Amino acid sequence: MSIASGLRGRHLSRRLVQLYAGLMLYGISSALLVCSGLGLEPWGVLHQGLAEKTGLTIGVVSIVVGAVVLLLWIPIRQRPGLGTVSNVFVVGLAMDGTLALVPGVDGLVQQVPLLVLGVVLNGVATGLYIAARFGPGPRDGLMTGLHRLTGRSVRLVRTAIEVAVVTTGFLLGGSVGVGTVFYALAIGPLAQFFLRRFAVPEPGSGSTSVAAPSPEGAILRP
Repeated sequence: MSIASGLRGRHLSRRLVQLYAGLMLYGISSALLVCSGLGLEPWGVLHQGLAEKTGLTIGVVSIVVGAVVLLLWIPIRQRPGLGTVSNVFVVGLAMDGTLALVPGVDGLVQQVPLLVLGVVLNGVATGLYIAARFGPGPRDGLMTGLHRLTGRSVRLVRTAIEVAVVTTGFLLGGSVGVGTVFYALAIGPLAQFFLRRFAVPEPGSGSTSVAAPSPEGAILRP
């Protein structure tokens, strides 16, 4: 095996480990937000609301919603990657597994640290899986696809989607609270910070660029 082949193999291995570590950590961090009881991230509000109405676990609902959103990629001509498909299943399974192990907490003394830990780990997870460059999550692909299709800004499209998601989830019984606001304010800076820390350099180069400038640079959710 040539040196170049060995470098490419190690590069791919690192990216795969980073992808699945990030997706698992995303599911774990989302479960911690549920356990805190102080409010969820926008899509988590929808998942929890649907779980309340259907009797399914929140992780299973996350998988179903992810699959449905992925189907919406077809008319807007988005192409999924390994990370896109993996996102649908890994996050939901990790979330249900964590919820089965971590008990609910009571009182702000326990709730606030759990909320902060969940948001910070979510930022770490976002940096890990996006920097691995295996494709955006289903929900982010919907955002960038609509951006391309409508010509509207990424910020506007993202805001419109998340307002609709939070409103629908809240009406279904999902948890909206101080945690939802804290997540919205903190996740951008956290994701940007960890994207830079986990950027994978190309084999044989010193570059650690996550991606060329594009709408995908604004992706913050799997």
